[in-house]
Amino acid sequence: MTTIKLHNIPANYHTSAPSFLTRFISWTRTQENNRLLWLGIILAAHGCILTPMTVMSVFLIGAGNLALVVLAIIAMGMALVSNLAAQPTRVTIPVFVLSVLIDLSILVACVFQNVL
Repeated sequence: MTTIKLHNIPANYHTSAPSFLTRFISWTRTQENNRLLWLGIILAAHGCILTPMTVMSVFLIGAGNLALVVLAIIAMGMALVSNLAAQPTRVTIPVFVLSVLIDLSILVACVFQNVL
């Protein structure tokens, strides 16, 4: 009869803190109860503030670039379609953040195009 000896090997697992993206996605999942609030915030922010401001700045700064206007409208469409498709908040909030980043990058592009 043979005896099998198992040696305990101490495993030192270093658990690191969750990344910002992991914490953000888990936070968006907890926002499902506030879904209508997020719908109102997203539609009001894009329809009344961000998209008109972005399109107006493209024309007033003198960029006049139709591609930037179309990109601003596509960014608003992303947020609008994800909300109208009744996606969960784990989808709609990151899409909203991405569309806000697109609008802000258009504004920065307009300012730097005018400066240079």
